[in-house]
Amino acid sequence: MEIYQEFTFDAAHRFPGVPEGHPYHGLHGHSFVARVVLSGRVDSKTGFIADLGEVEARCLRLRERLDHKYLNDVDGLEVPSLENIAVWIWNQLTPDLPALARVEVRRESCRHGCAYSGT
Repeated sequence: MEIYQEFTFDAAHRFPGVPEGHPYHGLHGHSFVARVVLSGRVDSKTGFIADLGEVEARCLRLRERLDHKYLNDVDGLEVPSLENIAVWIWNQLTPDLPALARVEVRRESCRHGCAYSGT
């Protein structure tokens, strides 16, 4: 069984490694949606796979680090692609959420997204 928590953030970024003139070379921003998916067995005492209140609190702490920020300045996100954002979120949450199964990040306005499962 899977459960998930979503959070949103608005942020700016650029991709210095793409050629000048490429649409992503210059500074631009997006509204992002991140989904953190946990998988496991339901605990018979709590009825939970994980306490979604705790998951939400951890996600909100990440949101504070990303929302209305220039992502290139966030440690570990110097190249802030969807792929790297998903891996970054995974790495931030893995120590505290052993049931973490997948991180999805999407930009709905572009209909782009990425899913990362730790490999």
